[in-house]
Amino acid sequence: MNTLLTACQHARMLANGTANAKHIAEDGNTQDFWPVVKLFCAWGAATWLLSELDPEDPDIAFGLCDLGFGCPELGSVRLSELAAVRGPGGLRIERDRHFKPTKSLTAYAAEAADKGRVLA
Repeated sequence: MNTLLTACQHARMLANGTANAKHIAEDGNTQDFWPVVKLFCAWGAATWLLSELDPEDPDIAFGLCDLGFGCPELGSVRLSELAAVRGPGGLRIERDRHFKPTKSLTAYAAEAADKGRVLA
């Protein structure tokens, strides 16, 4: 398990990913989950709102990814790559321990597309 997620977050995201893998296999549709975790870059503008883990490769998370360039998008990211990032003074990507989602991932994505950044 990756240190960016708590055990509870890992379990919830894996359950969400497993549910959506089943939905895709059955009818091609997916469920719009609420984000489980918010990760952010303390020395920049990057933010990730993640809702699922790939059941076949739990290092791959799905969510709203904003690298801080004004083009947030839904997509996948490797948690191990985020965990390996080092900023000034050895700073790392952090988990927002106070994040409480208020809407679905696609609602956050629509707002981010309109504003050019994730607002969470």
